[in-house]
Amino acid sequence: MAQNATIYKIELSVSDMGRHYYETHKLTVAKHPSETDERLMVRILAFALNAHEHLEMTKGLSTDNEPDIWQKSLSGEIDLWVALGLPSEKVMRQSSSKAAKVIVYPYGGRVAEMWWDKVRNGTTRFENLQIINFTETDTAALAQLANRAMKLQVNIQDGDVMVSVDETVVYVTPDIWKSAA
Repeated sequence: MAQNATIYKIELSVSDMGRHYYETHKLTVAKHPSETDERLMVRILAFALNAHEHLEMTKGLSTDNEPDIWQKSLSGEIDLWVALGLPSEKVMRQSSSKAAKVIVYPYGGRVAEMWWDKVRNGTTRFENLQIINFTETDTAALAQLANRAMKLQVNIQDGDVMVSVDETVVYVTPDIWKSAA
């Protein structure tokens, strides 16, 4: 018997000083049965880092041809494609041809570093591709915040990110491995 997704109700307040973006998003997020708390929280953090009124969570793990998060224009073009984890070079090539901008958020410590060493040279031709890594320490701390009903506050300033739930604060420093042109 297949397991059902677990539903998370999230009130996400984003204060991004660099983009002058200050909004609260009410999200209903389905956590796939095979998804870890760490991946769920990375997904929510990626949403916060790219927050926009048209940004949406997709079916994610349930589909192969969609990113984890995307932003579409009013005419249906994909403006932003956000993927988590360690996609193949083929997947990055395909997503780079489908969207104006692609951001991949790898995580997992040494495994992510080994992935990057393997795909780095093949990604140079994708001018619209950005790779931003999260350390294993940061994502493990984020996983501890996971709760089915969360009020998250995310403050972004000068490349540093502060994620807080109630009295608990986690500081995350995204590491840009590749910038988009």
